[in-house]
Amino acid sequence: MTKLLKLAVIAAVATASFAYTAPVKADEQLAISICEYIAADDKNRLRSKLKSSRVKVRNIYDAVFCNGNNLLRHAVASNAVDSGEYIVKNLSKSSLEDGADLSWAQANGHSGSPLIAIIKERAGL
Repeated sequence: MTKLLKLAVIAAVATASFAYTAPVKADEQLAISICEYIAADDKNRLRSKLKSSRVKVRNIYDAVFCNGNNLLRHAVASNAVDSGEYIVKNLSKSSLEDGADLSWAQANGHSGSPLIAIIKERAGL
C-alpha cells in the first residue's frame, strides 16, 4: 500500500509540473510581441502594438532586448528592413550618432544590410 501511495504522489507531482505554466507579465508579453513583429518584418503590427500599448520606441529602446540585441540590432540581424526603418525614424538622432550599432553590424557580418544606409542618413554620418 505504501508503494501505491508513493506512486500516486509522484504521478500527482509530475502531472502538476507539466500542467503549470508561469503567467507572463504584461511587460514581458509586450516585449515578446515587439521582438516577434520585428523578426517577421511586420511594421504595421509593430506600430499598432506600440500604439495600443501607448509606448514609444525611444522610451523602450534601451530596455527591450531581443535575442540579446537592442531593437535596431535585432532588425538588422533579422533583415527586417521595414521594421528597422520604422525604429530608426522613431529614435532620436543623438541615440544613433555614436555609431555603436553600425560598428556592431560591421563586426557581425551585417555591413551589407540596407538598414546601414538608413541609420547613417538619420544619424548624419
